[in-house]
Amino acid sequence: MADDTVPHLPQSINEMMRFLEAQDYLAGRGLATVIFLALKMKRPLFLEGEAGVGKTEIAKALSKGLNRPLIRLQCYEGLDVSSAVYEWNYPAQMLDIRLSEAAGLEDRERLEANLYSERHLIRRPVLQALGHAGEAAPVFLIDELDRADEAFEAYLLEVLSDFQVTIPELGTIKAAEPPIVIITTNRTREIHDALKRRCLYHWVDYPDAAQELSILTRKVPGAAEALSRQVVSYVQKLRTVDLFKNPGVAETIDWATALTELDRIALDPETISDTLGTLLKYQDDIARIRGGEGERILSEVKAELLAAG
Repeated sequence: MADDTVPHLPQSINEMMRFLEAQDYLAGRGLATVIFLALKMKRPLFLEGEAGVGKTEIAKALSKGLNRPLIRLQCYEGLDVSSAVYEWNYPAQMLDIRLSEAAGLEDRERLEANLYSERHLIRRPVLQALGHAGEAAPVFLIDELDRADEAFEAYLLEVLSDFQVTIPELGTIKAAEPPIVIITTNRTREIHDALKRRCLYHWVDYPDAAQELSILTRKVPGAAEALSRQVVSYVQKLRTVDLFKNPGVAETIDWATALTELDRIALDPETISDTLGTLLKYQDDIARIRGGEGERILSEVKAELLAAG
């Protein structure tokens, strides 16, 4: 019997846009289209873009809106099969061996079958996503794949092609229903074409000013309207400056939240200087904006907003 608590997938692009908006995620039509197609075609979705533009939030929005568990694999250098897919519970296996020896059991084949059974298998995120036993498959987030080594990327080819993994001692474990796979990368290195071919692709860019203001209004409802407009205009201009790391949407939200906590209703040079650590994450960038560059940007912001009425 179907579980009524599991919502149906959106049946059109417009419905997908409304679905995402209901989860407080404002997506353009291009992004909503590729998400819709990924769900319909049951293909992994490969999202590329700068850090902080909202790639990870897409997986969270799908998990929340579809009432499905979110299984997250956070990638890092040195990630291997034992951390990402599965490993054997060696202490429990050793205990079984000692108990078998104490009981005088000498059936080697039976002992090996007991040692390499499901009860000694520790399921890591990949195997959890493929072997989920609920009513609906989970959302499986493979986050920042570019941080992992190429060897692990190659391992994922079987997972993304056939939604299965092979465990030598147990055989092949295949998903009864493919999970919703979201792969993100900040493009610190190129991902091989072999993996990309298995996915639908979308570049997630920074939002334009109107979209970022809408996001800010939803995420920081306590911020003064004039302050929100100034913050968005300031950040938009800041992204045109040659910085080591441009602020993402997450930093815009953090900055507006910090300014609201300080009871600010408008930007001024002193406040900007004091709170730049919530917006910029590198000292060279902060030092540059604390100088005349930051004041120049603020003057432009105020002049443009004044002219706009």
